[in-house]
Amino acid sequence: MLPPLSLYVHVPWCVRKCPYCDFNSHGVGRGATLPEADYLEALVADLDQELELAAGRELVSLFIGGGTPSLMSAFFYQQLLDRIAARLPMASDIEITLEANPGTLERGRFAGYREAGINRLSLGVQSFQDPQLEALGRIHSGRDAIAAVAEARAAGFDNLNLDLMHGLPGQTPGLALDDLERALLLAPEHLSWYQLTLEPNTEFHTHPPRLPVEETLWDIQDQGHARLEAAGYSRYEISAYARGGLRSRHNLNYWRFGDYLGIGAGAHGKLSRVEDGEPLAIERRWKSRQPEAYLRRRHDPRGFVAGRSRVDGDELPLEFAMNALRLVEGVPLSTWSAHTGRSREALEERLSAARKKGLLVEDAQRLQASPQGLLFLNELLALISQD
Repeated sequence: MLPPLSLYVHVPWCVRKCPYCDFNSHGVGRGATLPEADYLEALVADLDQELELAAGRELVSLFIGGGTPSLMSAFFYQQLLDRIAARLPMASDIEITLEANPGTLERGRFAGYREAGINRLSLGVQSFQDPQLEALGRIHSGRDAIAAVAEARAAGFDNLNLDLMHGLPGQTPGLALDDLERALLLAPEHLSWYQLTLEPNTEFHTHPPRLPVEETLWDIQDQGHARLEAAGYSRYEISAYARGGLRSRHNLNYWRFGDYLGIGAGAHGKLSRVEDGEPLAIERRWKSRQPEAYLRRRHDPRGFVAGRSRVDGDELPLEFAMNALRLVEGVPLSTWSAHTGRSREALEERLSAARKKGLLVEDAQRLQASPQGLLFLNELLALISQD
């Protein structure tokens, strides 16, 4: 039995590369003309080469990320979604998410996105404090973020995520909680609230800013988690909170070790296959990162795939655990063998060791991190997935 299938579409351009960003994004400056028609044709050709991997399975979610996807027009997305729908069956209740930057919006564009069929919006707010936004290299203000939410609501979006970061340069617990209070006033259905990390190959990694000390970071996390829970937001993943049951279906499919096709510059995909009597074979594949190189692939007989790797039996336990254990509710233990090819009996000794350390919930039927395990996830993963 193959897992659910999603589609990820990558739009690689942004106005300016943020100093903390390690995603495949390429700054083009304000007012740049993007090659929408060429990129649309490349995405469709890319998808055509992936169709055999889908094997007729329907899409449960579609996520358009970046870069800054809101640099592209509503017409671009109308054409793209029409062409995807002509090639792949979609679930009747499919979730289609678009990432947007409050600093790149033209008035009325959200309405066009909604008419094109996008039904979930994820706004990269990061902070409502202008000094923090400036330190992060963001091109919008706190006021811009509030205006973007109002426009999204006016356009008919009733499933809205706000991305917020904490542990920012110069941030105190008070400032972090003020960001949350401002977000709560906007009543989004979903909040992604995560700590700033200094990733390799970023400007912040090369020239680190002065960040809050560890004790302050713990205070921010403890107080922030409590405030969100009190406001009716249920934490279902390490950094994801939802109300009204509106959890991100696309991200849930990642964390539950589902499959996904990836199209666009730098996009990654993960596909499961049943081969030669094996319970599961996993292949990961990725596309050219540079937009110009990706566009040239339309005329390359080798196609769009820049590289691929097979996840073998030795790697599967860690791959599965590092996704599943991010979920607050964990996963049924019965899924362990199905996704890793390893017997549950072989896991029991490691589960026992993790429970003794207080890293797992005492439940014989679930693989579920305790609150302590969520804080020390790397230690838990090492215990669970070791040979």
